[in-house]
Amino acid sequence: MDIKDTARLLDGAGVSAFLRSLPAKPLLLGLGEARHFVAELGELRNEIFRHLVEHEGYRSFAIESDCLRDLVVHDYITTGAGTLDDVMERGFSHRFGAPPAIRELVRWMRAYNEEHEEKLRFFGFDGPLEYWAESPRQALTALYDLLDGPLPGTVVTRETLDTLLGPDGRWTNEATAMDPSQSIGQSADAQRLRLIADDLVALLDTQAPRLSAEDRERAALYARTATGLLRYHYWLADASPARWTRLSALRDAMMAANLRAIAEHGPALVFASNLHLQRNKSFMRFGDQQLEWWSAGAITGTHLGDRYAFLASAFGTAGDDIPPPDTIEGILSTLPWDHSLIDARRLAQAITKPAPRISHDFAYFPLDPAQLDTIDGIVFLKEAVRLD
Repeated sequence: MDIKDTARLLDGAGVSAFLRSLPAKPLLLGLGEARHFVAELGELRNEIFRHLVEHEGYRSFAIESDCLRDLVVHDYITTGAGTLDDVMERGFSHRFGAPPAIRELVRWMRAYNEEHEEKLRFFGFDGPLEYWAESPRQALTALYDLLDGPLPGTVVTRETLDTLLGPDGRWTNEATAMDPSQSIGQSADAQRLRLIADDLVALLDTQAPRLSAEDRERAALYARTATGLLRYHYWLADASPARWTRLSALRDAMMAANLRAIAEHGPALVFASNLHLQRNKSFMRFGDQQLEWWSAGAITGTHLGDRYAFLASAFGTAGDDIPPPDTIEGILSTLPWDHSLIDARRLAQAITKPAPRISHDFAYFPLDPAQLDTIDGIVFLKEAVRLD
């Protein structure tokens, strides 16, 4: 089989043809990043999302950013609250608000909503964490306030909750990433907060009928985030060899829980690292350890089945990083288009034993030849320019 028979030009017609080739219309279409901060991929993402909105009925976009910060972006897109400059500064984690393409996407989504009754929605689906983690204060207190009335006081008073949380700085100490002894995640206060969070989540179920749909959705997000953060802080204080494997798995599990909630709103395009969206286990070197854990995509696919689809991205030449001709990226570089959309499973049948690519760019994650048949499609850029 000629590899041209597995590929097509990446344009709107190609995206629609790809969707029709799937066994079911996906509720979540994952578009993976082989590397963060590649300008062309951000621009292609915008083109793909616009096509999905205008021709395929998609109404939601999700990005690998803090699920609480991105409420600022969602409110701006849906109501016009705030200014675009402020939203781009405050509404993203991990510097994801910096690329011009994401600013253009937010601007376009706001303009679309001003002209259409059926609104587009914007989501962050990462937890408020990376190697260290934010304080659970925002999630816990927001959940407490939404429950309102006398009942939260039967769990804990607001004053006691504030006392147990203490200064945010003791939670957000970045040194905890490498030194578990500096974490308060297994302290008496943190342990009590975990029990309180559990009680508040149970209370939310009993109070759901009196909440509006919007408040139920926000309360559920705060509940997931509060319990997830306290669990993550607990393992930040763990000194066992399993610490980083456990933390990595917990982060992706939080992502997956947010993705399942996003899927309830109908078809969404999800943009994040290939490592988070792939269906197989993720592997990463961390110091002298080899970490492995089930990705958010693997967990989500377990729950959604055929309603989850994954497009991995891959790059050919990036600066002086040129793929050898016997690697997947080297083979795909012979295609006639600058941007291609490839049926990954057909490609797996067309090429035999491609060599793994060893990239000089530590932030680029090449395609794994052994995992081609777990990918639905590949978005391939023949050349890519890094932003950072």
